[in-house]
Amino acid sequence: MKRIYDILYGAVACLFALAALVLIVFAAREMWLAVSPSHAGEMATRVKAVLECISLLTIAVAALELSQTVVEEEIRRVAQISAPTRVRRFLSRFLVVVVVALGIEALVSAFGFVHESPESLTQSAMIAFAGAALLAAWGLFIHLNGRAEELEPEAMAEVKREDKQLDHEDNAGSSGATR
Repeated sequence: MKRIYDILYGAVACLFALAALVLIVFAAREMWLAVSPSHAGEMATRVKAVLECISLLTIAVAALELSQTVVEEEIRRVAQISAPTRVRRFLSRFLVVVVVALGIEALVSAFGFVHESPESLTQSAMIAFAGAALLAAWGLFIHLNGRAEELEPEAMAEVKREDKQLDHEDNAGSSGATR
C-alpha cells in the first residue's frame, strides 16, 4: 500500500509542478505582451498585464511549493505523518504559501481596482482579511500544537533524526552534482 500511495503522491507532485510550469509560461507571455513595443496599448492596460503576471507567478510559486512539500513530506520520509511536529510542519509549509499568495493577491487587486473601479476595493480588503484571519488561526494552531509536541518527546526526536538524515542526503547529492 505504501508503494501505491507513493506513486499517487508522486503523480500529484508532478501535476503540481506541471501546473506551475504552465502558469510560468502564461506569465511570461503576459509580461511579453505588457512590455513589447510591437503591441501598442495604453499604459493602464500594460500595467494591468504586469499585475496579472504577478498573480500568475504567485500561484505558480504556490504550486511549486506544494509539489516540493508533497515530495519531501509524503514520499521521501519513511514515517507517515502522525507526530504533531510533522503535522505542524506540513501545514505550516502549505499555509506560508497560501498566506503570502493571499497577501500578494490583495495588493495586486487593490492596485488594479484603485484605477479601474474603486468601489470594488472592498473585495481586495476581503482577500487581505482572509489572509490575516488565516495567519491568526495558523498562529493559534502552532501555539496549541506546541503543547501536543511536549506530550510526545520520542516522536519529536524521531522527526529530528529523520530531518538530519534527509538533510545529509540532500547535501551529499548536491555536492556530487557540483563536481
